Amino acid sequence: MGVIDGNAALPCVLYVKEAVCYKRDIPLGTARMGKGSLDISTSTTHYPLVQYDNQDEVFSRAFDFLRLAIEQRAFPGASVAITSWGKLLALKAFGRFSYEKDALPVTTASIFDIASVSKVVATANVAMILYDRGLLDLDIPVVGVLPEFAGKDASRREVTFRMLLAHSSGLPTYDKLFLRAKNKDALLTAAFDVSLRNHPGTRAEYSDVGFILLGVALERMAQEPLDRFCRREVFGPLGMSHTAFNPPSAWKSAIPPTANDQTFRNRVIQGEVQDENASVMGGVAGHAGVFSTATDLATFAHIMLNRGIPLVSPETLARFTKRENSPTGTSRALGWDTPSNPSQSGKYFSQSSFGHLGYTGTSFWIDPERQLSVTLLTNRTWPDCANQSIKEVRPRFHDAVVEALGAAE
Repeated sequence: MGVIDGNAALPCVLYVKEAVCYKRDIPLGTARMGKGSLDISTSTTHYPLVQYDNQDEVFSRAFDFLRLAIEQRAFPGASVAITSWGKLLALKAFGRFSYEKDALPVTTASIFDIASVSKVVATANVAMILYDRGLLDLDIPVVGVLPEFAGKDASRREVTFRMLLAHSSGLPTYDKLFLRAKNKDALLTAAFDVSLRNHPGTRAEYSDVGFILLGVALERMAQEPLDRFCRREVFGPLGMSHTAFNPPSAWKSAIPPTANDQTFRNRVIQGEVQDENASVMGGVAGHAGVFSTATDLATFAHIMLNRGIPLVSPETLARFTKRENSPTGTSRALGWDTPSNPSQSGKYFSQSSFGHLGYTGTSFWIDPERQLSVTLLTNRTWPDCANQSIKEVRPRFHDAVVEALGAAE
């Protein structure tokens, strides 16, 4: 099937910080922290304390759910990280890159296409940073930054950045823009013209299109591409050395394939973004495109559980991760999701929790009350996206994790 075997040691990426910023009077890497400030470039990055020697005993039932899911072909492989109260309590890999018996085993160093989890690890995070620096006003019209979005429908001028982040802009969930666009410019032109399905602010409807536009708008505000901003301001400073858009070719042997695409790209998709719209955009988009490991995401979760420090102020993180009051019935925060009923996070995560899912079979949930984070990475879209069993696996797995921690205490 063209899937690469072999799992050579991965080269460590050294992120070089540059002495430029997006506003001359705000030093690079500085987040507003109330009375003082914290400079990422000089601070020590704190990681969760490794303490998973007894993970197989503590999380045996949770791990058994994943093994059973692999046996039943919900996904070929998985990588998991669990943190609680500042400790990395689990880091475990299961299964193989594909269903072939000789396929490469997934390891904790395996790098997954995290799909829409990119929305929070990258795009919403960039929005938080720009907001924290006073460069983003959540309630200004998007057309002020993206005049191409205005169109002939006057209601489009009512769409704000808050609405894009909260999925209440009125834009549709998905559009196969890639079928009528052969490059990034053409796809963006098509995205600017997508019609609103609802009047802005009246209904919450998850929208990839909205995040495509949000990504472009944030790039214009930062005067820098999304991938470069994230590399320098987030992934590099936090030591997320195997997290990136468009992963380098040296990483390919460590990346499980996500699809055997015989309808659009006519090749096995491995080491390149699974999402077709993001692919046409060159692999860098607001809605998808980031690749990462369970370890790196556990580090990011650890920062979120540290109230956002050193990336953003606690006040900014609280604003972005709190469920919006409108539209009625929404479960969305700003970029992030919160537990609904029922929820893919299971039945135990508190109402202050926040997280996100990814189409490729990834999920990322954080509970500040329990000081808990659970990262689950799979490639459930291999060889195609027909299998939806992941929807049953996720909540059972999350429940088993929380129950295991309750029993351990």
